[in-house]
Amino acid sequence: MENIVPVVDAAMKKSGLDLRDIDAIAFTQAPGLIGALLVGGQFAKSLALALNKPLIAVHHMQAHVLANLLQDPAPAFPFLCLTVSGGHTQIVLCASATSIKVIGETIDDAAGEAFDKTAKLLGLPYPGGPLIDKYAQLGKAIYKFPEPKIEGLNFSFSGLKTSILYFLNNAGTANVYKKELAVNAEERKRFIDENLNNICASVQDRIISILINKLKKAVIQTGITNVCIAGGVSANSALRKKLTETGTALGWKTFIPAFEYCTDNAAMIAVTGYHKYLAKEFAVIDIAQTANSSF
Repeated sequence: MENIVPVVDAAMKKSGLDLRDIDAIAFTQAPGLIGALLVGGQFAKSLALALNKPLIAVHHMQAHVLANLLQDPAPAFPFLCLTVSGGHTQIVLCASATSIKVIGETIDDAAGEAFDKTAKLLGLPYPGGPLIDKYAQLGKAIYKFPEPKIEGLNFSFSGLKTSILYFLNNAGTANVYKKELAVNAEERKRFIDENLNNICASVQDRIISILINKLKKAVIQTGITNVCIAGGVSANSALRKKLTETGTALGWKTFIPAFEYCTDNAAMIAVTGYHKYLAKEFAVIDIAQTANSSF
């Protein structure tokens, strides 16, 4: 509430435009933190009413996918997009900017959550995903964590998180599934401190292999070889590298957003609003914001 007016004012000044030059008002309708959604939604509705401009409701996850359209060259339709963040892990098929279908998603936890919860187990501050990426670059994937046996294109990360917990509790001395051999806290901390880089590299390697292996299946099933990534975890350096390497090996055309368009940003809402404007997909003024919503 304190920042939204100054932010909009700064954006308008930077653009060199006046509010009356705007053709429509787009805002994030769902999903997300309800407090933030309510502030943005009510402000957007008020602005649309005051300016007599169309209102456009944007789904946050659709916007992450369409962030790929901000780059040049942009992917041609249809394309597949692996969307990975702290709250979501999905493979979506994009037939057009306004026709997006989820064909695979996590049945429990998201990939970004697996990164952050692992970081917490390692004693790293939040958000821990970028730190795991940083330390992983200094280590090697010498520890082998299991890959969940999930049919189809869906994902699961809860079991992986549990195996990492048991592994750390045993200071790497036992099978990751055995709870009864837990060492004391001092031994556990010493093991982590002495092997942090390799632990991070091993965890990251498994999370990325899970993501890429499902993406390979999606390409085979759909026949679509235009492949993108999106969401906060798409800023991970190893994931970006692995997607590029896989695409080169298998003949895919791969697209990776610039770092500033991976995490939550206004540009992805704007580009989605632009395409919905062209399709005349406008919202009613009393549309509700919601914290939880799928495509």
